[in-house]
Amino acid sequence: MAAVWQQVLAVDVPGKKQAEILGCNYQIVHRLHASRAMAGDTTLGENYAFAGMHHIFDQHVDSAVPRLQFANDDKHLLACCSLDGTLSIMTLSPPPPSVKVSLKGHGGPVTDFAWSLSNDIIVSTSLDGTLRIWNTEDGRCIREVRDPESSELLCCTFQPMNNNLTVVGNSKHHLQVVNISTGKKVKGGSSKLTGRVLSLSFDAPGRILWAGDDRGSIFSFLFDMATGKLTKAKRLVVSEGSSICSISARSWISREARDPSLLVNACVNKLLLYRVVDNEGTLQLKRSFPIQHGSQHVHSIFCPLMSFRQGACVVTGSEDGCVYFFDVERNTKAIVNKLQGHGGPVLDVSFNCDESLLASADSTGMVIIWRREQK
Repeated sequence: MAAVWQQVLAVDVPGKKQAEILGCNYQIVHRLHASRAMAGDTTLGENYAFAGMHHIFDQHVDSAVPRLQFANDDKHLLACCSLDGTLSIMTLSPPPPSVKVSLKGHGGPVTDFAWSLSNDIIVSTSLDGTLRIWNTEDGRCIREVRDPESSELLCCTFQPMNNNLTVVGNSKHHLQVVNISTGKKVKGGSSKLTGRVLSLSFDAPGRILWAGDDRGSIFSFLFDMATGKLTKAKRLVVSEGSSICSISARSWISREARDPSLLVNACVNKLLLYRVVDNEGTLQLKRSFPIQHGSQHVHSIFCPLMSFRQGACVVTGSEDGCVYFFDVERNTKAIVNKLQGHGGPVLDVSFNCDESLLASADSTGMVIIWRREQK
């Protein structure tokens, strides 16, 4: 760990600026240290070998589970949303795994949700045209915010540096920043895309927001930290008419891939990895990986721990019912592992904070928890 800090301090900048650099890099350095300790001398393939299914949740059976996510910095707490109109918060410890609380109140299918940084609040969007704010301890709905256009709400994400602010995308092509403490729209915090807004992701500092729509475009926006104002910056047409179902940003992946990156699921039968080339969020395609993805809302993630070993992993669902692990630095035979067990298209995947467990959800409502082999 000391050697890593020495590399950070080696930058020749004034004291105040150096302190800012240290603050910005603390989280990255912490994850690097954890990753090296976890990996040991194992290869990338060995590190992402799984011992099998740890548990199966079926409380949403017969209704698709479009999104699931482990809580921030938590090994055993996760949540999912369902097209049956509810959300579930599940706990894996103490055993046996169980549904901790159900979040009920939406009048239509739930399309997306997000944990707050402290995990005490979840926000969710629904086809009923409402954003709801939930207390994660007792499942109580704290506030309901109706879309001003009475349109279906399709996605949401917290502003990473200010969890009072949530960005919401709707079916009438609009983005809107909402203050969840007041339930009011933020002045200047709205913009319009070319299609239905399906996916959102901030960079780690919260200064750039990417949004994807069902017309095949990814837009970048500059976010004003003081006011919540959005300024449209760049547009990339990935594939005309192909839905951009998932966007995931990462500051850097590994020592071999230090550029800011964006992981994208579009309905083009490929998982796409882009390099972020400037401060306006301009994207340049770096790699693509073949998967079955032509119509479903499939999502992917970067593995949370960055590795000192050669190679770095991303994980994606697929319409063939499998979960795929790809090494983004391997030029040939990039598939590191494939998990089979779902009975329908895998729509979302999520690692817990130490990568000991992976969760995956599918179109039949099944959530599988996979246990990584301990070396």
